[in-house]
Amino acid sequence: MRLGFFLLVLFPITELMILIKVGGLIGVLPTIALIFFTASAGLFLLRQEGFSTLMRAQQKMSSGEVPAMEMMEGLVIAFCGALLLAPGFISDTVALCGLIPPIRRKLIRRMTSSSRFQVYTSGGVGMGGQFRGNDFRQPFAQPSSDDAIDGEFRREE
Repeated sequence: MRLGFFLLVLFPITELMILIKVGGLIGVLPTIALIFFTASAGLFLLRQEGFSTLMRAQQKMSSGEVPAMEMMEGLVIAFCGALLLAPGFISDTVALCGLIPPIRRKLIRRMTSSSRFQVYTSGGVGMGGQFRGNDFRQPFAQPSSDDAIDGEFRREE
């Protein structure tokens, strides 16, 4: 509840206060240029890290592994991309930190090591199992020839 209050009320007020202070110190045009520079640098990192994470996920899937870490990195990258849309120095700083791979991976490992966070997978053929904590390296279950069931079905509506 307190976090929600902070995000909805105090965070934008704090962002505005910092923008006004910086604008008073260095001027309006340099402040706007600095905001555009941080947004541009963030968008460059967002694109680069997004593509590299996607490629690593595809490599893991092709080798038969679950790309759980890459999927979590994708969520953090998407969240940081949304933060880059908000003008302000605090949101840009948090977003840029989340786009730097070592910081992002350390954050994800810290989140997954807590007892409140678990990753579960389920799905079709070859996708079974339960993964807890940092156990991201377990391969997909390979279907055997005994797993195939021949049959027909029809959908009734």
